[in-house]
Amino acid sequence: MQKVAYLNRIVAAGVVAVIRADTADEAVRLSDAVIAGGVTAIELTFTVPHADQAIATLSQKYAADDRVIIGAGTVLDPITARMAITSGAEFVVSPSFNPDVATVCNLYAIPYTPGCVTPTEIQHALEAGVDLIKLFPGSLTGPSMVKAIKAPFPYVSIMPTGGVSLENMADWFEAGVSCVGAGSNLTAAAKTGDYAGVTKTAAAYHQKLVEIRSAH
Repeated sequence: MQKVAYLNRIVAAGVVAVIRADTADEAVRLSDAVIAGGVTAIELTFTVPHADQAIATLSQKYAADDRVIIGAGTVLDPITARMAITSGAEFVVSPSFNPDVATVCNLYAIPYTPGCVTPTEIQHALEAGVDLIKLFPGSLTGPSMVKAIKAPFPYVSIMPTGGVSLENMADWFEAGVSCVGAGSNLTAAAKTGDYAGVTKTAAAYHQKLVEIRSAH
């Protein structure tokens, strides 16, 4: 039931922070800042040099905190997927669907969340055992796409990434998403070294999530 437990933690977290940085140390520091603000799901991308080391560091640091879940993003191939998983990643995210990555994740009972935007891609992902679809890029589709997808696939769980902000988060959840991915809108303050600012923004995202969920 490991896969189900991890999926439940992602959905409970509600907001998945997409972490991009120039070094592994910066990625860890940025993740720490986000978690301190209450956003407890981390998607650390493999565009970060030595991303596997950063994932290992975070996995060990937060091993005792069952609110925090550390995953890997921008996983494009099965070798990277296995590297992420053996480093401690508890979920794997891709910008597109790769059946070989799905196979590796299923073997290790790790949730795989591929980027899909068409009904064909979504069906192929579901057939491969995917439980959470990343609607990507969300900025191109908007919340209306969620309702369109859920007409033929009413049971699908969706996480939009790209184009999610504090201003439109409620619209996404109203449309029926299970959680959202937030990147540059959440972590922008880090570009000037303002990690306290990142924590403040993360706290605002967490508070918005609490408000959205308490209203339903």
